[in-house]
Amino acid sequence: MMDVKEIQKLLAHRYPFLLVDRVLEIEIGKKLVGFKNVTINEEFFQGHFPGHPVMPGVLILEALAQACALLAYKSSGLNPEDLVIYLMAIDNAKFRKPVVPGDRLTLTAEVVRVKGVIWKQRGVATVDGAVVAEADFLATAVKKGQAAL
Repeated sequence: MMDVKEIQKLLAHRYPFLLVDRVLEIEIGKKLVGFKNVTINEEFFQGHFPGHPVMPGVLILEALAQACALLAYKSSGLNPEDLVIYLMAIDNAKFRKPVVPGDRLTLTAEVVRVKGVIWKQRGVATVDGAVVAEADFLATAVKKGQAAL
């Protein structure tokens, strides 16, 4: 549904911090499914951990947060040229299994609640159908150049 060029039209992130490669499915106002191909070429594997590469949990959460932001942009019609989505909180984060080079990290974002420009979403990351991480995300849209929150 969305390739990396379309994703970059919405998200301000760029390599090496853009962590969504493709969006496969979008249900406006409800759900988004995308993925990140995890390769040994990722810069973070140089130090996390040498000889035992594991994707940092914080980056898995960031990938989920980016999927949530994409769902918010697509569902609300927010203009990414005027507004940026800022993460406000991450709650109930859990890590179930390590993510390693060669994995395809499937990212699912679901809307829990929307009130104005405040979005509460649930993110679940899986590899081969097994949950590797999950969390609840709270985010808001802010005019570019305006002080955050």
